[in-house]
Amino acid sequence: MNYAFYDFETTGRSGTWDQIIQVGAVLVNDNFQELDRFEAKCGLKPGLVPEPGALLVNKTTPDMLRKTNLSHYGLVDQMLQVFKKWTPAIFIGYNSIGFDEEFLRKTLFKTLNDPYLTQFNGNKRGDILGLIRTAHLYYPECIKTPTSDKGNAVFKLDELAPMNGIEHGNAHDAIGDVLATIGIAKIIADKAPAVWKASLMTTSKAEVNTIVENEKLFCFNEYFYGKARPYVVTFLCFHPKYNWPQCFDLKEDPQTYFEMSMEDLKAAMKKSPKIIRSVKNNKHPVIMNPKFGENFDGYKQLGMKKLMERAESLRSNEEFKKKVSRILEDEAQEKEDLDSQLDVQAEESIYSGGFASDGDRNTMQEFHKADWKDRLLVADKFKDSRFNYFAKRLIYEENPSILPKDMYNEIHRAIAKQILSTNQEKWNTIPKAYSELDTLRVKYEEENDQERLAMMNDLNLFLEEIEKKYQDA
Repeated sequence: MNYAFYDFETTGRSGTWDQIIQVGAVLVNDNFQELDRFEAKCGLKPGLVPEPGALLVNKTTPDMLRKTNLSHYGLVDQMLQVFKKWTPAIFIGYNSIGFDEEFLRKTLFKTLNDPYLTQFNGNKRGDILGLIRTAHLYYPECIKTPTSDKGNAVFKLDELAPMNGIEHGNAHDAIGDVLATIGIAKIIADKAPAVWKASLMTTSKAEVNTIVENEKLFCFNEYFYGKARPYVVTFLCFHPKYNWPQCFDLKEDPQTYFEMSMEDLKAAMKKSPKIIRSVKNNKHPVIMNPKFGENFDGYKQLGMKKLMERAESLRSNEEFKKKVSRILEDEAQEKEDLDSQLDVQAEESIYSGGFASDGDRNTMQEFHKADWKDRLLVADKFKDSRFNYFAKRLIYEENPSILPKDMYNEIHRAIAKQILSTNQEKWNTIPKAYSELDTLRVKYEEENDQERLAMMNDLNLFLEEIEKKYQDA
């Protein structure tokens, strides 16, 4: 398969409430030869307040947001056409599963498109950040890394790329970050080929599940507290709610847990370090031969024979697996009961609100194909109120003149209430943005950074423009 490397620059950190303002994407073959390229920038959606710090990082000026002729909806449409043309492919980024992928899903969801583009129609997905952490764990010499104050390897793309001879003069520009990511991928494929090959086998949930279920034991790693940590595990069951494979850490003696009561086992499963670890099958885990585990403390002392014996005792103990599954189900139900009490808005409902029905999916297609003057009639065909709401918001953003005055005013006032709020909201507000600007201004005054101070002034004027538009709503 070809690889579709991509990156977004955004107005903030929340895939739910912020927006994409720049897309960079490069399609390469399995030899990393470029086949196609896409790059586009768009303006700011009406009613959205950008985070000043985010615009500083990706060097987006208010002038850029004002003067671009491409709207956010237009950007999404162009991007979709390109990504569909490239299908099937493995969609890859740098920290993409944790960041860019969430923006992509939620953006497609709110623009009435299929949010799972990178996982359907033969597409798969991967993440070079997780991959380089894994490569560095198993082959420490494969790449040069800066180190933190605590002596841990640092994997920031803008630091990693130049240290390894990769041109990255345009850091935090979407296409610049994409090209640097391709450079890192080449290093892994060349200097840690076992990791690269293993990673290509786990770019979909189905692939991960097959490996996990069929291998008696295997090695994978998790990253927390600044380090990648390896585990040799064996599969027990799938999580009854999240469907992640639940695996037992074989450095622990399973006999200790087999005869425990449900209450004692539940308490043991909550202790740290965990005896049961989730393999997040939808987040591109890298699964390695268990022999790699023999290089690490906790496993090399036991040896492969003992690890295999423990794995076999666990896989044959159906009663223990059922106990673990019941405990996980009870815990998930408790969490679900708590979550159900929270007020979830349409923008936040991608995972909790269910998939679109076939009828609503057909209406989405009709909405995108219709002339703007007809889209309000199409919007009222949606059975799911979320999609009716998104459709009317899109009309407000793209062609507000076709909305009846009372409907326009209703949307306009709702946005004003959100962005002018003085409360601590989930989204960015005008008061919050002003406060961030003040903090940044103090910092740059102390550093006598005149260029950044000038940008602060521009951003202040930009925020005033947004505020003025909504303060009389």
